[in-house]
Amino acid sequence: MKKIIYVLILPLVVVSGLVFSFDLFAYGPGANCEIKNETPKKTIPKVLSAAERKAELKKWEATPDGIKVKKWKVSPQGQKVFADAAKISKYTSAFTNMEAVVTCLSLPPGSQLGFGVMVRINDEDYILRFDPEKSQLQQLQSLKVNDKIILKSHSVSYAPKYSYPIISGDYVERDNKVIYKRIPRKDGC
Repeated sequence: MKKIIYVLILPLVVVSGLVFSFDLFAYGPGANCEIKNETPKKTIPKVLSAAERKAELKKWEATPDGIKVKKWKVSPQGQKVFADAAKISKYTSAFTNMEAVVTCLSLPPGSQLGFGVMVRINDEDYILRFDPEKSQLQQLQSLKVNDKIILKSHSVSYAPKYSYPIISGDYVERDNKVIYKRIPRKDGC
C-alpha cells in the first residue's frame, strides 16, 4: 500500500518542482513578491466657493432638466409639495416624533425609491421611504393600511416626478414597539 502512495506522490513532486524551476527561470527570483510602498492616491473632491457653486447652479438651470425643475417648482403641484414639506420641517429639523397613519402599502406607480409606504400626517400625504437591511424587512412588511405609527426623520426631499414630499424614515414604532431603526452606513455617511 505504501508503494502505491509513493508512486502517486512522486510524479506530483517532480511536476511541481519543474513548474517552480520554470517560474524562477522565466521570471527571476522574487518575481511574484514585489512590495509596493506607494499609497493609493484618493481623489479629493474640490470644494467649490459660494460663487463657483452659484455659477454651477446657473449652468445647470439652463439644461433641459434644470428648466423642467424650475417650471415644476412654480407649478401648483410643486407649490403644494413644498408647502407640505414645510409643514413637517420643524419635526425633521428637531428629529422629533410625528404621528402618521399608513394609507397605502405601495409607492406611486413608476417610483424608483426602493422600499416604502404612503402615510398621512396632519391630513397631508407623504411618501415614507426606507433603506432597510434584510433583517428589518419582515418587520416593515408587517405594516398594514390604517396602522398608526410614530416616525422620526432627519430629512424631507422632493422630486418633480412625485406629487408628494419624500420622508426618509430613520425610526418607526407601532404600538410602542420599535419596528424600524435606520442602521448607519459603515462608511460613515
